[in-house]
Amino acid sequence: MRLLVASTNPGKIREIREILGSLPLELMTLDDLPPIEAPDETGATFAENAALKVRAYAAASGMATVAEDSGLVIDALDGRPGVESARYPGDTYADKFAYLYRELAGKPQPWTGRFVCALAFVETPGGERPPLAFETQATVEGEIASRPQGTNGFGYDPIFFYPPYGCTLGEVSGDRKLAVAHRGKAFRQFRDWLTAKG
Repeated sequence: MRLLVASTNPGKIREIREILGSLPLELMTLDDLPPIEAPDETGATFAENAALKVRAYAAASGMATVAEDSGLVIDALDGRPGVESARYPGDTYADKFAYLYRELAGKPQPWTGRFVCALAFVETPGGERPPLAFETQATVEGEIASRPQGTNGFGYDPIFFYPPYGCTLGEVSGDRKLAVAHRGKAFRQFRDWLTAKG
């Protein structure tokens, strides 16, 4: 089966390929196709945005498609940045971190939070609203570190402290991150569902 991974984020694609690579799939990404206009992510939840994205890209490509929506939820900020994680103020992640720390200033620690990944899969594209064949959501619990640490990973990994490891996800190898992270959990569930489905 040809499967479109509806992303252009190299870090995400690398993780997804690592998890799904053992399956008999021809994995393609949006970079392999003619440009497709990105849908507006108007959902109020990660699951709504994942469904919105997968349906749009499946309809436009005519391919079986998997999409995810993920981000960082911080309790002290009432769940922000949440679904706006990629659009949180700042041109770079260093800028986003600085803005986030300004928002957290004065709020009692620990600053608990979690990464969330919602995944949706369309197997049979057709029409503007093809049915979802599979969807799931996974999280990893942690805290916001007092300062960014580590140069591994991507996105918010350097500020996400994972207590069982005693460090941020920016300080661990890709394999150790993927073993516990939200996207790793969600895509392993998807892999297991595909395997069981046969």
